[in-house]
Amino acid sequence: MQRRRTGTIAVVSALGMTAVLGGCGLTGDSDGVTLKLVAADYGDSKDNSSRKYWDELVESYEAKNPDVQVDVTVYSWNDVDRKVREMVEAGEAPDMAQIGAYSDYADKELLYRADDVLSIPVQADFVSQLAAAGQVNGVQYGLPFAASTRVLFYNKTLFDKAGVQPPKSWDDLAEAAEALEEKGVKYPYALPLGAEEAQAETMQWMLSGEGGYTDDVGTYSVDSPQNVTTFTWLRDELVGKGLTGPVAPGKLNRAAAFAAFAAGDVGMLNGHPSLMKMASDKGVKYGMVTTPGIDGESKNTLGVSDWMTAFKKNGHRDEIGDFLDFVYSEENVLDFSREYDLLPVTTSASRTMSTAPEDENLKPFLDELLLSELYPVGKTSWASVSADVKKRIGQAVATGASPKEVLGQIQATAMKAGSAE
Repeated sequence: MQRRRTGTIAVVSALGMTAVLGGCGLTGDSDGVTLKLVAADYGDSKDNSSRKYWDELVESYEAKNPDVQVDVTVYSWNDVDRKVREMVEAGEAPDMAQIGAYSDYADKELLYRADDVLSIPVQADFVSQLAAAGQVNGVQYGLPFAASTRVLFYNKTLFDKAGVQPPKSWDDLAEAAEALEEKGVKYPYALPLGAEEAQAETMQWMLSGEGGYTDDVGTYSVDSPQNVTTFTWLRDELVGKGLTGPVAPGKLNRAAAFAAFAAGDVGMLNGHPSLMKMASDKGVKYGMVTTPGIDGESKNTLGVSDWMTAFKKNGHRDEIGDFLDFVYSEENVLDFSREYDLLPVTTSASRTMSTAPEDENLKPFLDELLLSELYPVGKTSWASVSADVKKRIGQAVATGASPKEVLGQIQATAMKAGSAE
């Protein structure tokens, strides 16, 4: 369905991409409409709270659209998904919610489709992997809002002292970890399989072993031979040899691993863009390379996206669409991405960032985005599977454990949850 557009000015570039220009707006169709948006906070202090970003964006939009007001509420990532769920259950869904998952709401037919609200040029501008991950049964409901990928960070000072080079393969990584351990490095390789974000580290390692949560046709394959091989290697070659530090991987959370890297106590770990600032602020000299794979550089990396959703409840389809077209303009996408060291979710902004000198530090992550695979977020069962991964996966690398058995337990959860879809 192509929604009605009023007063939107667009130009087509020589590359065939379309950019919405600053004169966009609804022309008199709205009579004092107020849109309610709930958003997540990407900042780590009052000074860089997402509230500041949204206040400036909304002020700019309302100046061009005096008949539309946008009321934004910002919650921390600890609270935002729960708050939105509570609002929906109370029959008070916001017009838009910028959150971590969308498929449950899409499954209950509570969301507008992307093509209900976005103009064709804006929808077509999403990075293809992210747009595909926003689909349920081939229809896009989740609008990617912020993205990141993973690379291997390493401490240059510690590597120099140990006389090792950045690893390209698993064997290289194990050899480097042994050399770091011999030099007394606290965490030669930090392996955060604790509950905070175990599903991410797990998928990164699965991909590096040419596996994943699902197979080529989207069926859960958690206990595939490739994944069993991966976690057996981790158990035997890293954890079992004392190369993952004093905290058991199943009890090590990502935040603690990042903090240890910023403190100079970690030789290497998988990280996303926010780690750059953390490390730099603490004076850590770091490098970044493609995640090592079983036989060389990994062919795939983990991509992660957060989502914008548009709820049908209040019926403001045209107003929602016009505002979201503004949100996804190249200028606004770049402003947000640069403020929080995240990757643009649109092709136009990604193209600009890839050549801009000020964004040079994000280039390794941008390069990985086109090779990335995302969680199977289009499956309503993913929430249950992810929760089970967080609960169990640390056991798969414990001394004396059976990776095949633990992965099989998670696969059973996946099959049970998937059968209800």
